[in-house]
Amino acid sequence: MTAREAQAAPATSPVPRPAVLGDYETAARGRLDGRVWDFVQGGAESERTVGDNRRAFSRVTLRPRVLVDVSHCDTGTELLGARLRTPLGIAPTAYHQLVHPEGEVATARGAGAAGALFVVSIYASHTLEDIAAAAAAPLWLQLYWLRRRDLLAELVGRAAAVGYRAIVLTVDAPRLGRRHRDARNGFAIGPGIRAANLDPAVMTAAHLPGTGRSALADHAAEAVDPSVTWSDLAWLRERSDLPLVLKGILTAQDAALAVRHGADAIVVSNHGGRQLDRTPATLDALAEVVDAVGGAVPVLLDGGVRGGTDAFAALALGARAVLLGRPALWGLAADGAAGVAGVLDLATEELAHTMALAGRPDLGSLDRSAVLLRAERR
Repeated sequence: MTAREAQAAPATSPVPRPAVLGDYETAARGRLDGRVWDFVQGGAESERTVGDNRRAFSRVTLRPRVLVDVSHCDTGTELLGARLRTPLGIAPTAYHQLVHPEGEVATARGAGAAGALFVVSIYASHTLEDIAAAAAAPLWLQLYWLRRRDLLAELVGRAAAVGYRAIVLTVDAPRLGRRHRDARNGFAIGPGIRAANLDPAVMTAAHLPGTGRSALADHAAEAVDPSVTWSDLAWLRERSDLPLVLKGILTAQDAALAVRHGADAIVVSNHGGRQLDRTPATLDALAEVVDAVGGAVPVLLDGGVRGGTDAFAALALGARAVLLGRPALWGLAADGAAGVAGVLDLATEELAHTMALAGRPDLGSLDRSAVLLRAERR
């Protein structure tokens, strides 16, 4: 078996239509190499934040209204000037070819079929141009701040040229989190998969396995600039007219600074629990950030969303949209583009169902009165 075969899932027969997103998780687990599964599922250190993201949603109580006309429930929304059929989108995750041979091209097709936003990672395993050619819904490009600023300037120019709608700067990763699963596995990206949009010389360390360490952490230490501050955002602004989204905000203080420094949107995110362990669950941080922004810019959320009812809670607490990370990869691993569309459609159908039973016929009717977030038991 080649290294590529060991890491990439085979294109096999499709799974039956799942009833819940967890069915996609089960199907994906059966198709992926154990090291890749750990890379997808794992978090930082004790993985407490990974669990806290889910536990926060379990503490939500829904407060339904009755005798409301819910004969039609509209899940459509507008985000940075683009109309979307669903407020559920796909968060940026690296190297989709690890889980399916068609990688981000299939993900883009699936997102397009669902009318959903797809945020493409800087570490995509297909070119920005090929992903754009496959897309039928808005694309945003996610960046880490590399030491090689020439590469960042090149990427934002390429993204604008082929129709990407925004630049998403991940701000919570001056170094890679301590991901013990990857270190134990000596995880590295096999030779058949690459970050298709970056100079191979920058990516060398990501392909060098070693005992007891993560090659991705080695790469990040080499390539990512940890000295970046708020003042550097002006440099990025000067090189692109695309809206700038900051991903990784968890506090009111940073939300206010983001608005002050010209961010066009914010993503409340703890990197799916993969960076600093013991940070707040994103749902717990959401209201603080929304209040600090005061409606100046849209706020999105990722981390722990596992269906439409979770999305309902986040939207009620002030998020404009929610992004799915691991579930999108489960769908891709299970059934390629159809699996990605299936994940998004299933979650959107669940959202519409929840809206109907809660007496909220459109997203504009969602507010904090729709939910109660119970205090965590100690």
